[in-house]
Amino acid sequence: MSKYKIKTWLIIFAIVIVTLFLARPLLEKGFNWLPTIGKEYSIDIVDDSGFRIRLERPADRIISLYSAHTENLFSLGLDREIIGVGTSAIYPYQARSKEVFDYRSDPEKVIAANPQLVIIRPFVERHSPDFVDSLRRAGITVVSLYPDNFAEFDDYILKLATLTGKVPKAEQLLADFHAELDQLAAQTADIAAQDRVGVYFESSDIEYKTVTPLSMAAHAIEYAGGVNVAADAQPIEEGSSIAVYGTENIIKKAAEIDVYVTQRGVMGAGGNWHSISIRPGFDVIKAIQDHRVVEINQKIISSPTFRFIKGVKALQRAFYPEIFCKINYGKSEITRAELSEVLVKHMGHMIFVPTRSYYRDEDRAHYYGNLTDVTIDHPLFDYVETALKKAYFKSTIVDEAEFFYPDQPVSRAEFATILYLINELPIETVEINDIDQIENHRVIEAVVHAGLMDLDDGNFYPEQFITWQDVEKGLANDQYRNAD
Repeated sequence: MSKYKIKTWLIIFAIVIVTLFLARPLLEKGFNWLPTIGKEYSIDIVDDSGFRIRLERPADRIISLYSAHTENLFSLGLDREIIGVGTSAIYPYQARSKEVFDYRSDPEKVIAANPQLVIIRPFVERHSPDFVDSLRRAGITVVSLYPDNFAEFDDYILKLATLTGKVPKAEQLLADFHAELDQLAAQTADIAAQDRVGVYFESSDIEYKTVTPLSMAAHAIEYAGGVNVAADAQPIEEGSSIAVYGTENIIKKAAEIDVYVTQRGVMGAGGNWHSISIRPGFDVIKAIQDHRVVEINQKIISSPTFRFIKGVKALQRAFYPEIFCKINYGKSEITRAELSEVLVKHMGHMIFVPTRSYYRDEDRAHYYGNLTDVTIDHPLFDYVETALKKAYFKSTIVDEAEFFYPDQPVSRAEFATILYLINELPIETVEINDIDQIENHRVIEAVVHAGLMDLDDGNFYPEQFITWQDVEKGLANDQYRNAD
C-alpha cells in the first residue's frame, strides 16, 4: 500500500474519531431514546437537557445538587429519601443535616453514595460535563431540571413529583399556590392605575441588569400590585430571565420609579441601599429621594420554589404599607408571636431569610428554623424569626430543645426593652416606686421619661403583661425612632 493511501486512511480515521468524540453527547441522548427490551418503566419523562429519564419505580435514594430542588423535594414531603444535598442547601433547616456533595469535586464521592437519582440543573451540565458524564457512566440516573420562567414552574414541580412518586401532593401544592397568588392579586385589584407604584428591579449591579417580563421576579411585582417600569427589557439571550438595562435607561425613567427593588443574597446580586444611593446620577430617581429602596433576598423572589409566595407578600408590604402593614389593635393581652408581627410591620422590616454565611457563625444563640414550637408551617413563622434576628426577643433552651413560647403574653419589662432598642432615647432619671424590682432600671426610666409607657400610681409593675393598647401607645410616638 502506498504511503499516500496510508496517509489518507489515517486522516479519515482521525476525522472519524474526532467526529465521534464531538458527537458523543448527541449519541448518548440518541441511545437513551432507544427502546429497552424486557423492562417496564412506571416513570418516563424528558429532562431539560433533552435526556429521556426512565425509572421502574419512584426514586428513594436522591442526591440533589441545587438548593431549589432540595427545598422543593422537602415541600413534596420527602426527607429520608434525600441522602445528599449541594453546598448551598440551607432550607428548610433539616437540609443542613444531610451529607453535602459538590459537583465541582471528585464524582467518586457521589458514586460511592450509591444514589438512585442525582438531580442537577442545566448549568451543571454545561459547566461540569465531565462530572455528569462520570455519574452516567457509573450507571447513575442524572436528571437536569430548571424552569427558565414563571410559566414553566408547574411543569418543573410535576417532573420532580413524578420522579419521586409525589404527584398528588404536587398537584395539591400547586393548586394552593395559584389560589393564594390569585388572592394576593385580588387584594390590590382595586388600586387605580395612577395610584400603583412604579417599580424597578435590579437583579445585578453588574451592567445594571434587571429581569424580563416572563421571570419569577417580574410576576412577583405584578402579583404584588406594582408596575414594572422595565417591562421593555430584552433578555441577554433567548429564554433568559435576565436583561441588561443600563444606567441611561434607568435614569430616563427616574420619575416613574416609586420603589427601587434590589435582589440580594447571591454572588453578583444587586447593590445595597448605600451603594445605590451614591451612584452618579441616581439622585434624580424618585425612589432614592423618597428612601424607598427595598432589599429582598433572591430565595423568595427569583428562586423557583413555593417560598415565592413569601416574596410577593414582602413586596406588597413594601409597595403599599398603608394597606398591608396596617395594624388592627385589639383590647386583650398581646402574645409574643403577635407582637413579633406588629414590630416587623411597624418597622418596615423585610422578613429575614438566611444565607450560607449566616450559618458560619457557630456562636449564635439561635439558628433560623430551629424552634420546636414555631416551625415553618406556623402562620407567624417569618415574623418570629425576623424578630429574633432583630434581637427583639430571645428563645429558651429546655433539655436541648429550643422554644419561643409564641402564645405567651409579653411582660412590661420585655416591651420596655424592645422600645428602647427601636428608639434612641436619652437616659433620664425618673422616680419609680418599685425600681428595686426592675433589673435594668435605666431602660425603664428612659422609656417612661419619653412617654412611651406609663406608671400606675408611681409603680411600673415590670412583670405585668401588656395589652394591645399598650403597644399602640408605645409605637405611636416615632420622635425617637431609630432609622433602619
